[in-house]
Order: sequence, then structure tokens, then C-alpha cells
Amino acid sequence: MSNITQLLTPHIKDLGGFNARRSLPHDECMMVGPFIFFDHLGPAVFPPGKGVDVRPHPHINLATVTYLFEGVLLHRDSLGRVQEIHPGAVNWMTAGRGIVHSERSPQSDRVIESTLHAIQTWVALPEEYQETEPSFYHYPTEDIPSWTENGVAGALIAGEAMGKKSPVKTLSPIIYLDLCFTSGGKFILNPDYSERAIYTVTPGIMIDGKELEQHRLAVLSADTKVEITANTQARCVVIGGEPVGKRHKWWNFVSSHPERIEQAKQDWQAGKFEQVPGETEFIPLPDNL
Repeated sequence: MSNITQLLTPHIKDLGGFNARRSLPHDECMMVGPFIFFDHLGPAVFPPGKGVDVRPHPHINLATVTYLFEGVLLHRDSLGRVQEIHPGAVNWMTAGRGIVHSERSPQSDRVIESTLHAIQTWVALPEEYQETEPSFYHYPTEDIPSWTENGVAGALIAGEAMGKKSPVKTLSPIIYLDLCFTSGGKFILNPDYSERAIYTVTPGIMIDGKELEQHRLAVLSADTKVEITANTQARCVVIGGEPVGKRHKWWNFVSSHPERIEQAKQDWQAGKFEQVPGETEFIPLPDNL
């Protein structure tokens, strides 16, 4: 019997000059553990003079997690934080009661041909932390636990696994792994969390001996060990954790209370969110989604 309960094909979203493969939320699966949003960005190649320009936009009741495979992004937010993120580092931004941020290519990347390849996720906050004060934390690559074993180079982006604990501060039990395989590499994923999923960044990933297509999110059954192997150089990402309950999502807003999302819509349209210092643009509230 397969340990895969759902195999999700992402929707392609145009983010303005480059595409994202969006696996969560999905018509067949809203969340995996606390993860309610999963985007695989790129790899996108920008010629000199071009780059990423995600204008300021708001979030509530969630945390955003940015993790790069390649490239550089410049984060700015309404707390006044300005931070470049590089491959292997982690940006964790807790929106709580509300935050605004932008993501752009830094000037150093705009004068050359540059590539962006990344995973962006949103983590729904537990009920008791949804309206917490917003915060931002950056964790450099050297602070993220990493290891090489059985032909697999792993990085523990967040949570606990392999007897290791990531320094990334989370508000609920979570697992988030980056796994790079050589041909013949093997990794055993233990049933330490109620909900888990594996995303195939590249071809060549096999789950319990069955090869998966590239760009698929395989949702796993609970309480079972899963063997991840590769028949070539390959990469996958593991997400999961403990569920935090039902959530509603509209645009960039997530909450367990629909009326809170309605309030956030009104607040953004009325200009009541705090602004990002140094930014003059913003993304208007969509008319419909």
C-alpha cells in the first residue's frame, strides 16, 4: 500500500516577470500541518536591468518563510527591517496582527544577469498567536543545522529532525527540510509529525521505490516511515507538522476568523496598515480573486 495519500500538481501563477508553481492551497488539500501556502519560484533568469519587484503588500495571522536555492532577495518591512537573503539562509516573518513587506532584487543583481530559485511558504499561526505582535528574524546559512549522510546533504530549515533542532523560532510543531541527493542517496523520514509532504524540486526523487514526477507535492499517510531515494542527482523539500485547525485564506490574508479577513481588507484599502520605510509603491487590494 502506498504511503502517498494525495499527489498534488501545482497551479502556475504569474508573479510579474516570472512564474511560481503553487502547490498549496490546493482544491484537494488546503494545508499540510500548519503550512497553508507553498510556492516554488523559478528558476527565473533576469537580464541586466531586470529583477524581482514584489511591491509592499500586507499579511495577517501567519508567518512567511523565505528560503533560496539560488539568487538574492532584498526584504523590507513595516518594522523597518532591511535584510538581504542568500541561499541556505532563512527569513521568518511573523505577521501576527499585521505587517507589510516588499521583496526585490538588490541593486547588485540588477547590473548583471541574475537567477532566482526559491521556495516561499506561509505557516498559519495557532489561534492564541494569530494577533501577536509582528516580528522578523533572519538566520544566516551557517546557523541552519546541516549534515551529509547516506548520499544526502540535508538542511533543517525549521523544526526538529534527525536529532537536530533548527534555531528558527516557530510557534507550533513543524518540520521543514531541504534534501539534496547524489545518485543512490537514501533518507528515512520518520513519522514524528501528524502531517507530512514531500515536494520534488527536481526529477529523480523516489518515494518507497516509486519515482515521482518533478514539481509534485506528495502528501503522506500518518504514522509510517517513508524511504526517500534518488536515481540521479536530485532535490526535494519536506514540509509538515501538527495541524492548527481550519483556516480561511483570501489574497495575502489568513485567519481562523472570516470577519478578521474582512477587517484586514478594509484596513488595507483605507491605508491603515503601517508603511514600509523607503517604499512609495504598494499592491492595491484586488477587486476579485
